[in-house]
Amino acid sequence: MSEEKTITIEVDGQPLETKAGALLIDVTDAAGIDIPRFCYHKKLSIAASCRMCLVEVAKVPKPIPACATQVMDGMVVQTRSPMVLAAQKATMEFLLINHPLDCPVCDQGGECELQDVAMGYGSDVTRFVEAKRVIPETDIGPLIATDMTRCIHCTRCVRFGDEVAGMREMGATGRGEHMTIGTFIAHNVDSELSGNVIDLCPVGALTSKPFQYRARAWELTRHTGVAPHDSVGSNIQVHTRRGEVMRVHPHSNDAINEVWLSDRDRFSYEGVKSEDRLTQPLIKKDGEWTEASWEEALEAAASGLKNIASPDADQIGTLVSPTATLEEIALARKITKGLGSSNIDYRLRQEDFRGNSSAVPWLGQSIASLESIDSALLIGSNIRKDQPLLAHRLRKAALKGAKIQLINPLQLDLHFDAAQMVSDPAGMVHNLAAIAEAAGGSHHLTEQIEVTAEHKAVAEGLKRSESAVILLGNLAQSHPDYTILCGLAALIAKATEVSVGVIPMAANSVGAAVIGAIPDHGLNAHSMLENPRKGYLLLGIEPGRDTNNPALARSAMSSAELVVAVTAYRSPCLEETASIMLPMSGFGETSGSFVNAEGRWQHFSGAAAPVGESRPGWKILRVLGNLLNLDGFDYSSSEEILDELRDAHGAELKVTGLGTAKGKIRSAVTGLVRIGETPIYAADALVRRATSLQKTAEAREAAAARVNPSVAADAGLFDGDRVAVVQGGGRAEMVLRVDPHIPDGCVWVPAAVPGSESLGDQFGEISLEKV
Repeated sequence: MSEEKTITIEVDGQPLETKAGALLIDVTDAAGIDIPRFCYHKKLSIAASCRMCLVEVAKVPKPIPACATQVMDGMVVQTRSPMVLAAQKATMEFLLINHPLDCPVCDQGGECELQDVAMGYGSDVTRFVEAKRVIPETDIGPLIATDMTRCIHCTRCVRFGDEVAGMREMGATGRGEHMTIGTFIAHNVDSELSGNVIDLCPVGALTSKPFQYRARAWELTRHTGVAPHDSVGSNIQVHTRRGEVMRVHPHSNDAINEVWLSDRDRFSYEGVKSEDRLTQPLIKKDGEWTEASWEEALEAAASGLKNIASPDADQIGTLVSPTATLEEIALARKITKGLGSSNIDYRLRQEDFRGNSSAVPWLGQSIASLESIDSALLIGSNIRKDQPLLAHRLRKAALKGAKIQLINPLQLDLHFDAAQMVSDPAGMVHNLAAIAEAAGGSHHLTEQIEVTAEHKAVAEGLKRSESAVILLGNLAQSHPDYTILCGLAALIAKATEVSVGVIPMAANSVGAAVIGAIPDHGLNAHSMLENPRKGYLLLGIEPGRDTNNPALARSAMSSAELVVAVTAYRSPCLEETASIMLPMSGFGETSGSFVNAEGRWQHFSGAAAPVGESRPGWKILRVLGNLLNLDGFDYSSSEEILDELRDAHGAELKVTGLGTAKGKIRSAVTGLVRIGETPIYAADALVRRATSLQKTAEAREAAAARVNPSVAADAGLFDGDRVAVVQGGGRAEMVLRVDPHIPDGCVWVPAAVPGSESLGDQFGEISLEKV
């Protein structure tokens, strides 16, 4: 094919070999030949609107844009000829006609593409004496600051919304110098990827609102890191000044996050500076919290754990956050095992543990390969919110023609075409069983399953696909019948000869499973709360927000003799349940490692100074292990722990079965059933304290109960009513929203939001009362 043919061109007298059909600007970039540009971006479509990349090509009578020119064999190009320089300087002059001279107060100063290019191609004197254009300031939300007078109409932000985010929230109105970029009508930019326009904007028109006027680019030190939220493991740059995290930018890695970053990963750093930060060890004495020295607090924790473990080690239970680092989780596991207990778990939001607890829940393929599939079946996944950059990969596949199917307990607002089967939680099991039957698989459910044409179409679509995948998401993992869903997914995968995997919930879910932070023959997370232990060791969790059943967690820990919490934050729930709080370093303040959804191990170093008396989690646990007189806690760095873990657990991951397609369906209820989804900006302790993210419409609207019009009418309720959500012995008051996306018989009540601490399992029987 002609695209595979290697050709030779000449640029500025230098011969270059390249593939036929490549863009000239890409060829020169690869050769280190600089051509100025504003509208071009390697991940966006070609606009060729700024005209800054004009070059001279032999036998072409006028300059042409390098970004829109495909190379041909024998092409001779000049990038610095008098014609080119004259054209580029003229273009620069026109761009600066309306641009304000406010570089000293512009947040983009020091990293501004216009500023850089103007130094090489601009004039020190303007010939323009008429009045400059001025655009009134607009407010597009709490994340992005605008000054559209600076806009040079490159349209990168417009193309990003249309082509990457899947939401064309910004566009151009007007013509000529009166053209403006904006949101058409006044509203916020709400995409979960919206912050990427900050990086794309070549001038100071779109900048970070949380970072506004905080620091200059040349004052910042850049550190590479890994995002601590979803399981993509996005590569980031943590920018610090004098030991303080100032902002977060993406670090390019095409295999993982390309050049993008979700808003959760970009703006959650604000949580590091929360007033809730625990800065001093605390011990509860006679019901009152008192400050203590590290020696006193650690001695109290060690002696308390010893006293409980000595007569019965099974009375010790350890719950670790799946956002904790590998090194922290490994030492927490080592302490638990050293005390003689097998009760350790990271699966805090899981209810159903009937399956294979030793299996590693991972993607089963590379992240990049998702964009090359031609069919996918997603089970219990709000992928756009839970894993924004995985959703971006699937969107690219869908735009190429891939058929995406979803089985969920609510209708999703997606940014790509997909067929959605929506039912109550028990109906999810029925739908999946019907697809398994249609595919030729044999399940062992006692219920009668009806197979429809829709189920047959899904099965046939998977069978016909050359590259297909079945994935189970966050909602599936919290489902009361997760084991059965896994088993049915495996049945379908076998019958249709496609791959199957799990979309891990958090940044280090895979890592925690790989190093064995699960009970060998002990109690799982749910059982540890259902059968309360006398002593608990908590690593980075808030029991009222991070567990599947917060009411059960609070009750179990309130009745315990000792609860040692290694935590970065002091929260009301921990004040209520904990006995000792040990301040742990937060995001950016510690070194560590995560294992992402595809099984990739990624290490990062600390970038900022720990706040107050807080210490890295691995150091706290190392000292605690030594005070407990346990062997193997003589580490001097987190890298030593990582090396040990790689030697023991670094083998390539394999897909193993997580469940079985038999058993009783637990999700069926007689009344209303709760759908307890965890909102995107409530997923963990850090993001819950990111003030700008909590001001977004997504966060503001999360803490509400949602029912469809039929359920609302039957209950005599209306949109905006205050209702009491009653589950078991718990009760929470929320605003009611009437939402046609919720199926009959269901109430969407979010987990991990204010008020949800008193409720039970994320899926379960529930009732509504008007307040």
